[in-house]
Amino acid sequence: MNNFEFKNPTKIIFGKGSIEKLENEIPKDAKVLLLYGGGSIKKNGIYDQVKKALTKVDVTEFGGIPANPEYATLLEALKVIKEKKITYLLAVGGGSVIDGTKFLSAAALFKGDTPWDILTEKIRTEKGMPFGTVLTLPATGSEMNSGAVITRAETKEKLGMGGPGLFPEFSILDPQVVASIPERQLANGLMDSFTHVLEQYMTYPVGALLQDRFAESILQTIIEVAPKVIKDPTDYQAAANFMWSCTMALNGLIQKGVPGDWAVHAMGHELTALFGIDHARTLAVITPSHYKYNFEAKKEKLAQYGERVWNITEGSVDDKAYAAIEKTVDFFHKLGIDTKLSDYTKDYEGTAEEISKRFTDRGWLGLGEHQNLSPDKVEKIVKMAY
Repeated sequence: MNNFEFKNPTKIIFGKGSIEKLENEIPKDAKVLLLYGGGSIKKNGIYDQVKKALTKVDVTEFGGIPANPEYATLLEALKVIKEKKITYLLAVGGGSVIDGTKFLSAAALFKGDTPWDILTEKIRTEKGMPFGTVLTLPATGSEMNSGAVITRAETKEKLGMGGPGLFPEFSILDPQVVASIPERQLANGLMDSFTHVLEQYMTYPVGALLQDRFAESILQTIIEVAPKVIKDPTDYQAAANFMWSCTMALNGLIQKGVPGDWAVHAMGHELTALFGIDHARTLAVITPSHYKYNFEAKKEKLAQYGERVWNITEGSVDDKAYAAIEKTVDFFHKLGIDTKLSDYTKDYEGTAEEISKRFTDRGWLGLGEHQNLSPDKVEKIVKMAY
């Protein structure tokens, strides 16, 4: 097991009726900017619950943060922060709203030339404006980590940011919100959280026995609850296990002491930036090809995954590893998620070359757990995903 340090300061408030506890978490003298997305929270009752809990503080609202939080929209929110002298941010939404709020937390105190530099220059945020979250869509785990991904439509870029100053002070997780989530977004959430675990697990063995079993247990739980959540999102127990699995998948715990991959996300982000494909679905496109291209480097862990998660007991290491990939693809299909780029766009010719060039231009010359996936290898993986 590798050396590590671990600190996660986010307070989790989990369970039925927990939104009403919001009033106890925000300072009474705070000037709050309430951030949300397309307005679904006004249809499902969450907005009313939040507003009721915020009656004792000064609240300004900013809605319309899109999926894949858009830089230009966030700059408008940043103007509101400056004009209204906001002191506290509250994200009510899924990963996109929370990621956008993290960007604003960093940008509000940023002293540089332009906030986009935070992403292009990979500037770690040591201290941001304080914020909390009310999670309405389980998927990204952003409610309990310090990372974010922001999209800039004018340049067709999607870049990450982070730092210890970007942990939410608190996050409220009421599984009852799952009942109002459309099936497509439920499938995306299951897919996203599943792949988050794989990015931290599907590398090579380092003797981190407990970390492996933490990861495997989250994968097994997602597989078990997926059909229940899709069939009946009002099933509270299934919703609760789904929501907590999404949070545990990316709150930093399972990545400690082990190598991480994250090349699937790097490539997937480019597909979202270029074509507007749902983030989770880009992961489903890249994952199988990535594992097949890097089969020799990953087969020992793939075989372990096959045995422990999919109960594949017959055959050699190679047989089990390949069968595990097939089981994974089958699971994605059962979620209703396609796994080829051509399923999403007919304009895919040249995509692999474009992504390879972007990575070269940015100096991203070695992705993956071994830092050996050069842009020319990325090009081959993306072509395999056509």
